Amino acid sequence: MSMSFTEDDIKAAGRAIALRDDQVEGLVAVLRARHAGSPAISVHASPERVRFDIVHVLWYAGALIVMGAMTLFSTLAFEAMGGTALTVTALVYAALFLLAGHHLWYRRGLHTPGGLMVVVAVAMAPLAVYGIQDASGLWGDGGDPGRYRDFFVWIKGSWLPMEIVTVIASLLALRFYPFPFMVAILAIGLWFMSMDLTPWLLHGRDMTWSETWTARQTVSMIFGLIMIGAAWFIDLKRDSRQDFAFWLHLYGLLAFWGAVTISDRSSELAKLLYCVINVGLVLLSVFLLRPIYAVFGAIGVAVYLGYLASRVFANSLIFTFALSLIGVAIIGAGLLLQRHRTALSAWMTKSLPETITKLRPPHAGAQRLEHA
Repeated sequence: MSMSFTEDDIKAAGRAIALRDDQVEGLVAVLRARHAGSPAISVHASPERVRFDIVHVLWYAGALIVMGAMTLFSTLAFEAMGGTALTVTALVYAALFLLAGHHLWYRRGLHTPGGLMVVVAVAMAPLAVYGIQDASGLWGDGGDPGRYRDFFVWIKGSWLPMEIVTVIASLLALRFYPFPFMVAILAIGLWFMSMDLTPWLLHGRDMTWSETWTARQTVSMIFGLIMIGAAWFIDLKRDSRQDFAFWLHLYGLLAFWGAVTISDRSSELAKLLYCVINVGLVLLSVFLLRPIYAVFGAIGVAVYLGYLASRVFANSLIFTFALSLIGVAIIGAGLLLQRHRTALSAWMTKSLPETITKLRPPHAGAQRLEHA
């Protein structure tokens, strides 16, 4: 049976069974020498990966500047043109960038600049909807939310139509231009939606500020878990070098972890549960091979340990040193995790039941993905 492997395949297999880097490199060298010219097994050089060099920096910087100019940094003079003019401007921008992106993507084969052009086009969706709402006064029960740039700052139910259209536009763009950074626009739209959805759900209910705040936290946690679940599903189903799930993981974590962190933890049991959740995030980072979970989990554990230190060493000079030791301990834990992550990942693969290991994404313990 003819078999063909890339160097990345062999290196991934070696790391999955906890071989050291020098052993993996030695294995590749031996296979190259042993099977040179053999029709049975061939070892190919790894395909070229997307490099994030100065050219890519310029491409991304240009796209972000255009999006920033039309969104967060838009001026009062710009918005004074009126809703109709804003919609026309957004549609013209979207059409021009979409045409340019389509040409670069399909005619020139330049997926990174072409994809960024399409991302800019999709980013015009909320501005177009804002212009329509502003011109027609269709703000719903939330009322006029104010300036367009406030869309990126304040939580208001009137923004929801803009977010829905942005999500739909992102999904359509991904269908024809599968560019990972496009998921960032989708994830931001979903994240904003998780915050602005609550006023719609609570409309007409007589609730105190505290009850409303609790409801916002609950909606944010649920939405965050849904986004994390969607990202996990994408990891399981899409075996690709391009990372389409990264941004969903990130903003799902922001929604879930942020809501959990600011929630009321008046009892000691609730505080301990918060720590357990964050420890679980660290373990999940190894299971999914997603370092972002370890980052949020470590911060959460540090928050809990800092609370314990403040209780034990309240109004004491020792508190400063105790908190410093906690920081050093977390750094040490990170170093240990980095050193033994491959072995721990391999242990998970061998020790966990098959029903659990099937939930691990294909890249876990095998190779890193590109999300740029």
